[in-house]
Amino acid sequence: MSSKKEPQSQVPPQSKGSWSSFLKSIASFNGDLSSLTAPPFILSTTSLTEYSAYWAEHPSVFVAPAKEADPEKRALLVLKWFLTTLHQQYCSRSEKLGSEKKPLNPFLGELFIGKWLADSDPELGETTLISEQVSHHPPATAYAIRNEKHGVELQGYNAQKASFSSTIQVKQIGHAQYTLTPPGSSEKEKYLITLPNLHIESLIYGTPFVELEKSTKIASSSGYIAKIDYSGKGWLSGKKNTFTASLYKAGEGEKKPLYTVDGQWSDTFTIKDARTKEVVDRWVVAENETTPLTLAPLEEQDLYESRRAWADVAESIKNGDMDAVSGYKSLIENAQRDLRRVEKAEGREWERCFFNRIDEQDDDPQFQQLAQSLDLAGCLEADKTGGIWRFDSERAAAAKPPYHKTGGKG
Repeated sequence: MSSKKEPQSQVPPQSKGSWSSFLKSIASFNGDLSSLTAPPFILSTTSLTEYSAYWAEHPSVFVAPAKEADPEKRALLVLKWFLTTLHQQYCSRSEKLGSEKKPLNPFLGELFIGKWLADSDPELGETTLISEQVSHHPPATAYAIRNEKHGVELQGYNAQKASFSSTIQVKQIGHAQYTLTPPGSSEKEKYLITLPNLHIESLIYGTPFVELEKSTKIASSSGYIAKIDYSGKGWLSGKKNTFTASLYKAGEGEKKPLYTVDGQWSDTFTIKDARTKEVVDRWVVAENETTPLTLAPLEEQDLYESRRAWADVAESIKNGDMDAVSGYKSLIENAQRDLRRVEKAEGREWERCFFNRIDEQDDDPQFQQLAQSLDLAGCLEADKTGGIWRFDSERAAAAKPPYHKTGGKG
């Protein structure tokens, strides 16, 4: 008989009935799970548009590849940066809040805008974030993170399709593109990044946390590919959030790795030179503090910016006043329905502030080549993300709040 200690339930006594009902409704639900109403203790005050910020909460690691002249080491630094984002993207919320919470579903046109300042390191420069909800049916968020001083940009978009099969399974649809200009070069170098699938553990105990599964890849226009394989804690062995990764030349395959990485993306991982077996780098989450994102004061934010738009809902969730939560959410949802009716009557579509929808064949040749190397060409599933979305730098340069002049938030 196993001596493994079962985790203790964190469901508040007064919420056990609603939590049991919620779990039963998940198990029998066939639609989009994000539409289900969760018990108050599991609700987040944060909108999904804010999740884009997790890509760059270590700005110095984000720009580091642009300083490296050697293409092999540059590709390794991109892999390292990506791995450092996983803790922030999939683990930081459960550590801070005690468990993963159900985020607020963004409305069409919702924005999240901020910057990471370089107060402690003037050489770092300023890193900016623009996140926009570009589609509502299906829901999709697009983002652009840029550091102009070092010529680094990350842009991408993603949607999440949640289903239930013994637990909540989440398929992430979309991709990210990391672009830099190597030292001494005028040609841009691009990295195409696929997104991991995930599932939710520990639902029954009311302490849900994210576990990544399967694999993701990063392909570079310089001819390198990184593959990351995710595995979690099994019934008998292993540690949660475990992964292995390798970096190899595109023409040689993963059986001839240049570097290998292994560890836990939520804790510590080690990078080794596969040819010499020498440890070349080590990352410890607890030893690397994140840089806080700076936002405009709430009263100066646009009506469509997340923190201002959801302020009353977030405050009501904190106070446990679910009647007020429902009322304020209804105001937002009804305003959105009114806008959609007007657009339909006038034969027009909602205009995005910072991103354009493009045709797959209109994308740049470099992206097409990388997509082909990762077997993504022709299967970008644009129908599940409302389109293929690209950042419009000219539109962004001209944009000033109020971004939308419709007279009310969605």
